[in-house]
Amino acid sequence: MSRFVDRVILHLAAGDGGRGCTSVHREKFKPLGGPDGGNGGRGGDVVLVVDPQVHTLLDFHFRPHARAGKGQPGMGGNRNGAQGDDLVLAVPPGTVVLDEHGELVADLTGAGTRFVAAEGGKGGLGNAALASRARKAPGFALLGEPGEVRDVTLELKSMADVGLVGYPSAGKSSLISVLSAAKPKIADYPFTTLQPNLGVVSVGDDTFTIADVPGLIPGASQGRGLGLDFLRHIERCAVLAHVVDCATLEADRDPISDVDALEAELAAYQPELADAGLGDLAERPRVVVLNKIDVPDAADMAEMVTQHFRDKGWPVYAISAVAHKGLDELRYGLYELVTAHRKAHPVAAPERIVIRPKAVDAGDFEIRRDPATPGGYVVTGTKPERWIRQTDFENDEAVGFLADRLARLGVEEALISAGAEEGCTVTIGDVSFDWEPQTPAGVDLMRTGRGTDIRLESDERVGAAERKYRKRVRRGLIDPDEEILE
Repeated sequence: MSRFVDRVILHLAAGDGGRGCTSVHREKFKPLGGPDGGNGGRGGDVVLVVDPQVHTLLDFHFRPHARAGKGQPGMGGNRNGAQGDDLVLAVPPGTVVLDEHGELVADLTGAGTRFVAAEGGKGGLGNAALASRARKAPGFALLGEPGEVRDVTLELKSMADVGLVGYPSAGKSSLISVLSAAKPKIADYPFTTLQPNLGVVSVGDDTFTIADVPGLIPGASQGRGLGLDFLRHIERCAVLAHVVDCATLEADRDPISDVDALEAELAAYQPELADAGLGDLAERPRVVVLNKIDVPDAADMAEMVTQHFRDKGWPVYAISAVAHKGLDELRYGLYELVTAHRKAHPVAAPERIVIRPKAVDAGDFEIRRDPATPGGYVVTGTKPERWIRQTDFENDEAVGFLADRLARLGVEEALISAGAEEGCTVTIGDVSFDWEPQTPAGVDLMRTGRGTDIRLESDERVGAAERKYRKRVRRGLIDPDEEILE
């Protein structure tokens, strides 16, 4: 038995970036030919793509977990790792993407529309890319960044020109079955329709689409009955048609009260998504379809209430879906309203969108007090947090490289200005460490071997080393302002 699923929660995981390689070129008579470690490959993205051939979210209901391919690590010989494969998920037109907090992040309508739901991690740099005149042979490489992990909610909102609304068993399914080639379930008990049905109605050489949604009852806008599970499917309809059962045997129901109750529910329903150009549901064109006039009493009832609805400016059509009466008039009447809507809301040519992406490293860092640690500080920012993820803390040289980066960015100077003291706890990302103040950024330090510090050496050795350093700077052998590749 086929199922219609119009709301699912997806657990997405993009691919992790591959780590960079630490390698030194070696060949006969040339044992130390310089670093040649390649970069890691980028992790794959999780991409949602609109496919008109997909009509439901059923596949995601059974397979809610999706993971893209990982990037491969770099290799020696300046060979970069392969990029991870993107995972492309096909979704039907009209799919809305919500984030973990229920906020709208994408509205996927046009065929081929793509949305990157989870972004893959960047690959780490190999030691060949980290080499510079000041660091001839780095003995470390950067780790790949983890891919984005997030949960998103997909909601399907049917895209049809005409939406049929009405009480359960009003004859909506029968009507769509005779107007189009759709074959919905039809039975003589309420809530036969548990899922929206779409049909294509032919009018001459043109067509329009019609949607049959589950029956409305009072309180549906608050979730009663099938409630919000089907109201979302009429948000995009250009025309709303009230299908009224004129042969109902319930004493407290009649066509006028039925339509008034449905209008109250439509007015109370406030969709979060404002469809461009369609306005609120209360502003959509209305049509009243008085059904089941093949029953004598129903035909009399239809004649009695027709003028009441015409006084509101609504077209009224008396039909019998079972006896095929009045269908041509209804078909052409709906087509005229749809055509008028199409003329009033022409499909605009796609705008030329100029994308100016924000730089990856844009944005300054921030320092604030850590409420969880007395005397501690938290450093936030794109660069510091990314550098922490890229650092192999088991490699002392990599840790030193991280310290140089943070110093050049001005983190240490900012910590001093914020009142941080030696030994206080500083947290960056998911790493906490005891801070040891160094010379503030901007003060020239003579470059020495990794693992050594001229401030710990004797004054004589400091003076000799500094004079040698200054002499090399004057000769142009060292550029003190040289930037290391980030």
